[in-house]
Amino acid sequence: MGKKTKKAGKGKEKTERKTVKAEEKKARRETKKLSPEDDIDAILLSIQKEEAKKKEVHVEENVPAPSPRSNCTLTINPLKETELILYGGEFYNGHKTFVYGDLYRYDVDKHEWKLISSPNSPPPRSAHQAVAWKNYLYIFGGEFTSPNQERFHHYKDFWMLDLKTNQWEQLNLKGCPSPRSGHRMVLYKHKIIIFGGFYDTLREVRYYNDLYVFDLDQYKWQEIKPTPSAMWPTARSGFQFFVYQDEIFLYGGYSKEVSSDKNNSSEKGIVHSDLWSLDPRTWEWNKVKKSGMPPSSRAGFTICVHKKRALLFGGVVDMEMEGDVMMSLFLNELYGFQLDNHRWYPIELRKEKSTKDKARKNSEAKHNISNNDDEMDAMEEDESAADKTGPSDAISDRMVTDLSIGESDSKSKVPQEAKARLDLQVSASQEVVKPCGRINACMVVGKDTLYIYGGMMEIRDKEITLDDLYSLNLSKLDEWKCIIPASEPEWVEASEDEEGDEDEDEDDSEDDGNSDESDDEDGDDDDEEEAVNDGDESVKVGDVVAMIKGKGKSLRRKEKRARIDQIRANLGLSDSQRTPMPGESLRDFYKRTNMYWQMAAYEHTQHTGKELRKDGFDLAEARYLELKPILDELAILEAEQRAEEAEGPETSSRKRGNAKKKR
Repeated sequence: MGKKTKKAGKGKEKTERKTVKAEEKKARRETKKLSPEDDIDAILLSIQKEEAKKKEVHVEENVPAPSPRSNCTLTINPLKETELILYGGEFYNGHKTFVYGDLYRYDVDKHEWKLISSPNSPPPRSAHQAVAWKNYLYIFGGEFTSPNQERFHHYKDFWMLDLKTNQWEQLNLKGCPSPRSGHRMVLYKHKIIIFGGFYDTLREVRYYNDLYVFDLDQYKWQEIKPTPSAMWPTARSGFQFFVYQDEIFLYGGYSKEVSSDKNNSSEKGIVHSDLWSLDPRTWEWNKVKKSGMPPSSRAGFTICVHKKRALLFGGVVDMEMEGDVMMSLFLNELYGFQLDNHRWYPIELRKEKSTKDKARKNSEAKHNISNNDDEMDAMEEDESAADKTGPSDAISDRMVTDLSIGESDSKSKVPQEAKARLDLQVSASQEVVKPCGRINACMVVGKDTLYIYGGMMEIRDKEITLDDLYSLNLSKLDEWKCIIPASEPEWVEASEDEEGDEDEDEDDSEDDGNSDESDDEDGDDDDEEEAVNDGDESVKVGDVVAMIKGKGKSLRRKEKRARIDQIRANLGLSDSQRTPMPGESLRDFYKRTNMYWQMAAYEHTQHTGKELRKDGFDLAEARYLELKPILDELAILEAEQRAEEAEGPETSSRKRGNAKKKR
């Protein structure tokens, strides 16, 4: 993932040189002596010895929140719906990877964390899975990564935690799945069901599509094998698995396929967007036709179930931009999947307006609109003409009023009162509380409340691992609440010596995707790399807001490009249905997306006809006003960038992305 810029090189000669270096690198890896940071067996043995020293359960009350992490598990305590159980995960700081084996319990009512230390605990891991049943938490699989990411260890151990005593027990039973991570695990009645995942070695990555069942009454594993000619999902990891009544749904995922070209052994990542249904009574798979308005194809999203619907959040989309550049967009959209009729729909939050606000809006509406019925009729006519050549002139006075904001005073006919109202709305919209886009986050539902914790996103060339916690009342769907804000991210810049070692030992295997600078550009690369580091030193999670709002300061070309990239990522431009395009008016935006907004409004109000169209327009208007300042900023920056590019070309820098979509 991440931005990958390709430039013209020396063709065949350059490719051959990279191939030779890649082969030399592979030989060195296979023959060189393991460093302490590579030797996973030694690391895990050391951890095991430390665990053996523990003699009793120790509970630390009211401890600080867990450190930033992704690929951890978050589970609702079945004995107490207001308690969240967090286990494991990983953190990458730009230099080393840290894998955790700590266990936390969070009391939602008291806003207090407990840290549990128990004898015979599982070794640290990430990308594992956990489910809760009765008074037990069950964990299977996952992986441990060496600090320098040179070695991986995949687990096939199966653990049980007694939530009453905080005691762990390993279940050593025959017939369990092979070692893996990135798999998914769900609970159906008294059975734990596991599907898919991947296993990473130095030479290859294997993806699975096998299906295993663990009977919690009989304590037995069983592998369910497909019958001849049976429909069956392809191998994958990082998908989502969720249960409704007697159906188990599988959606999306990620895998890689090796090119069949003998002259090119490259791997191609595949982002799946298919939807399957599994009958746990017959173990038959069926492909589900997507209806409604499904989310765009993405990786790293999260799904959980609330009553008769599944909720999808986040993910990442790689988009090809101009100049052969790949841009990763981290999303924070929320979608619903109706489990009884298999219909997708967008979920847009709608805050209740106060009585005072309603009265003021009604007063202004009477001032600007002579006849509300005529307005809605005009909107209906305008929508019906959306697919015809040329826009309809019949559009509401209220929409015309909103569209006029931003025009020169000499052309504007909008009352100053309306302008002031909209300026206030724009100002307020910038302070909307919501989780930022991310992948590999944790998401659970307890007592009609949705919780989202942690995950990972990218800011420029950096992976930012999060530790924030958000909640959303699913009965009201009115606003996100930030329970724990994100802490300052930690990122270690590589030293010049480490950069040189990395270039020699690793970059050649990644250059085809990340950079194609020719040898005569080396001098420029040094200057460029220095500029990148200068600009990156101050990049923090909080700086994203400053990037989007803008402070009016003069930016160097490199900073400007990074800021443009970040704005586009935060706008979520991968989903054109809910995001205005730069320069698009409110009228054009609503004409293009009115079906999306009406469907989103229907989930709130169940209105039909003219009322539904008005509700849909209100949602579109709120979204437009929220993003208008950002879009204006983006338009200015892109115009300045085009002018600067016309003056002369700029050397492109490499991007080292390490986001793990496969999980």
